[in-house]
Amino acid sequence: MPEVVINQVITHQFDSAHDAVKTNDSVEISGFGKFLFNEKKATQKVEKLQKVKKGYEKMLQDEEIPLKKANFIKSKLSNLNVSVNSLKPKIEKNEDSGDIRGVEE
Repeated sequence: MPEVVINQVITHQFDSAHDAVKTNDSVEISGFGKFLFNEKKATQKVEKLQKVKKGYEKMLQDEEIPLKKANFIKSKLSNLNVSVNSLKPKIEKNEDSGDIRGVEE
C-alpha cells in the first residue's frame, strides 16, 4: 500500500476522533480503549488557567516591562484564551445536561 494512502487513512482517523471529542464526552477506539471527558478535571484546569491569566495580565500592567517580555506574555495570554475557550463550552454543555453517566447518546 502506498505511504500516501496510509497517511491519509491515519490522518482521517485522528481527525474523526478529534471531531468526536468536540461533540461527545467519550471516544472509543476498538482494541485500544475508551477516552472520557472528565468535567471535574476540566473545571479545575479552567480555574487554574484563569489564575495564570490574571497573573500575566498583572505583569502587563507594569510599565517597566521590556517589549520582548511583553510580547512573550501577550503570546502566552493568547494561548491561555484558546485553551479556556475550548474547554468552557464542554463544561457548560455538561452542566446543562445533568449527570448522565453510563447513558450513551
